[in-house]
Amino acid sequence: MATSKPTPALSKRTLVLVGHGMVGQRFLEAAAERGLTETHRVVVLCEEPRPAYDRVHLTSYFSGTTPEELSMTDPEFIEQHGIELHLGDPAVEIDRATRTVRARSGLTVTYDALVLATGSYPFVPPVPGKDTTGCFVYRTIEDLYAIEEYAKKHATVGAVVGGGLLGLEAAGALQGLGLTTHIVEFAPRLMPVQVDEGGGAALLRTITDMGLSVHTGVGTQEIVADPERGSVVSGMKLSDGSELATDLVVFSAGVRPRDQLAREMGLTVGERGGIAVDEQCRTSDPDVFAIGECALAADGRVYGLVAPGYEMAVTAATAIAEQETTGFTGADLSTKLKLLGVDVASFGDAHGASEGCLDVVYSDSRSGTYKKLVIGAEGELLGGILVGDAEAYGTLRALTGTVPPLAPEQLVLPAGAGAPAQLGPEALPADAVICSCHNVTKGEICEHTSLPEVKKCTKAGTGCGSCVKLIGQLLPKSGDDGLCGCFKHTRQELYEIVRVKRITTYARLLDEHGREEARGGEGCEVCKPTVGSIIASLAPTIGADGYVLEGEQSALQDTNDHFLANLQKNGSYSVVPRIPGGEITPDKLIVIGEVARDFNLYTKITGGQRIDLFGARVDQLPMIWARLVDAGFESGHAYGKSLRTVKSCVGQTWCRYGVQDSVRMAIDLELRYRGLRAPHKLKSAVSGCARECAEAQSKDFGVIATANGWNLYVGGNGGMTPRHADLLAQDLSDAELIRLIDRFLMFYIRTGDRLERTAAWLDRIDGGLDHVRDVVVHDSLGLCDELEALMAAHVAHYRDEWSETIEDPERLARFVSFVNAPDTPDPTVRFVPERDQIKPELPLIPLEGLAVR
Repeated sequence: MATSKPTPALSKRTLVLVGHGMVGQRFLEAAAERGLTETHRVVVLCEEPRPAYDRVHLTSYFSGTTPEELSMTDPEFIEQHGIELHLGDPAVEIDRATRTVRARSGLTVTYDALVLATGSYPFVPPVPGKDTTGCFVYRTIEDLYAIEEYAKKHATVGAVVGGGLLGLEAAGALQGLGLTTHIVEFAPRLMPVQVDEGGGAALLRTITDMGLSVHTGVGTQEIVADPERGSVVSGMKLSDGSELATDLVVFSAGVRPRDQLAREMGLTVGERGGIAVDEQCRTSDPDVFAIGECALAADGRVYGLVAPGYEMAVTAATAIAEQETTGFTGADLSTKLKLLGVDVASFGDAHGASEGCLDVVYSDSRSGTYKKLVIGAEGELLGGILVGDAEAYGTLRALTGTVPPLAPEQLVLPAGAGAPAQLGPEALPADAVICSCHNVTKGEICEHTSLPEVKKCTKAGTGCGSCVKLIGQLLPKSGDDGLCGCFKHTRQELYEIVRVKRITTYARLLDEHGREEARGGEGCEVCKPTVGSIIASLAPTIGADGYVLEGEQSALQDTNDHFLANLQKNGSYSVVPRIPGGEITPDKLIVIGEVARDFNLYTKITGGQRIDLFGARVDQLPMIWARLVDAGFESGHAYGKSLRTVKSCVGQTWCRYGVQDSVRMAIDLELRYRGLRAPHKLKSAVSGCARECAEAQSKDFGVIATANGWNLYVGGNGGMTPRHADLLAQDLSDAELIRLIDRFLMFYIRTGDRLERTAAWLDRIDGGLDHVRDVVVHDSLGLCDELEALMAAHVAHYRDEWSETIEDPERLARFVSFVNAPDTPDPTVRFVPERDQIKPELPLIPLEGLAVR
């Protein structure tokens, strides 16, 4: 695959970039910023079949992030700057005499300047059996594809050779794939480069508690194959004489610079690898540059982190543009990662190599927390290691080299353990570097007002991502991200807490997970109905009573749910029986007419194909519903944040254009999803042909018939901000359609915010429609079985709320206007006649001295 442009005018010089990873893409951006794309023809030879992607967050693929979401390459950027990007076509030969580069496809390009960004390759120990089927490396998206596919079909146990950064990420991936997982590390501790003995011990305790087996201080001697299974991996022999049974092996024992091209073209390389460069990132050939993990910097190091690679990319672009540069003289090796859910960070002189330095250490083996700060002779902060709690990483790293405003022991103590006010970002000077990937200071960040603006203008937060939280603390506060003053968690987080911990009461949730100052309180009008909805939606699976007015649940509901009816402007209520698909028998129509007549209710046929009755007093609701339920009606849930209606046309049964039975499908869907509690109301429609008479594409989920089945549209909204629904899948059978709607609705309920319609949710959620399609159609997160089970539980346990209410005298007791005078109707509920019906009597409103109705 290649993206190419017409060859530019001959007056342009030619710049060739070999390699298109994260550092290569940063070089292109720096080149464009310095005008090189205007003065040069830029040709990029990329070995992988896809453009640059975020290798730092590669493991997130196993938690649902798609390769497209990992991409760091904007096609518009490539197009705008006329860059010739050749994918899957690496450079195979470079001739310095003729200044030409030949690609695998045979493409030959003559260069004026050449940049090598070939990166590194995984180191595989030279042990017998290393090429056995079932052995993998962990470096590219294609590697992950291969591991995932093999694990699904052939493995129950996996082993990772290497306990460093990538090794722990690989172990987490294998465990996430359902494999019993082992980690084999030759060093005496995990992450030997980043953490010391104490940090390694804390990390080990936490990881073993997660169910992983860790073998440190031993090496891999041989990969054992089972010839009876086709010579595939069956185990490993270790250096201590023990054997480890495993079906799959991932080598993640470090990387080596990819310098083979440089060796073949006669460039100087280091004794242990790496293309030697000067401070301008020039190789021994002044027209050839090397950047990133393939380069041996002037300080004698090969840097394997993204931040130094970015700095080298900028340095090389500046040198080629013949602009002034300070050059690359070395880089900060600080890093912060979340490995297997554990925060691990190191910064500065983490191991205390500086002369005369002292350590300040806090360790809590029970919580898996370890903190060490290295302090210089004059009290300056030289570096540190944080395991389990890396909350202060951003601030501490930025203070490295200075004397902190608090004593070191106060910086490592946890909150509540005797430490005074913790060190915050306000303590940082304006010139403190917050984003080391892009060398962005606090002062530069504080010139902006939002994280997206910071990322766009400074690139801070777009590298490894470890600075994002600190950036957020530096920006003006727009409000608390929590649901309300009672909970610091979002609705989505509370949903997961309730689901996983099977919490069935609001009181328990508030006591265990509410803000400290709110615990033991009564909650507020924001969180109480939200939590009530969450418990109701999960009731069958967590063991709660799904009836919204049962016990504590009744106190959580807002006014509408509290009386199972919509409150109207004059204090009366509406009565809305369900009419699935708009289909109703004459007998049921007569009952509705009789009820409306006998209780003097205003009657309206709505746009959702049902009949609404308005003007009922609260004390009349049970009597009205007793008659409706007796006639076979049930609640239409017009009062709830739940499914309202599934509208339909008459479909192929009556219409000469219809191609499917839309009425039957609408009825099936409405009966399936009736009573389903959600972050907001849900509306649907089914059209029997493409003429779209039911207006399905303006609904939260809409269905349109085709000659081959059904097309499913999602995320439509005809409200204040209309949004056309998007096509999720097409030509579905009945079973496929229902299965996808089940998944879509449950994924929305699981991840939507409070009072967020599906239209706003689809626009907000990371990845938008493509991500939702990956989750509910392609099961990218592996959630579909669970989502379907949740919906099946809802369908199986559905109960009509009004049917249950009128059969229980205790529940009926709530339907009174005055608790101390239950037989007295509300005298303020009054009506006046209009068009042979009633309407609310409006209060007198003084306007410029006049009483106007």
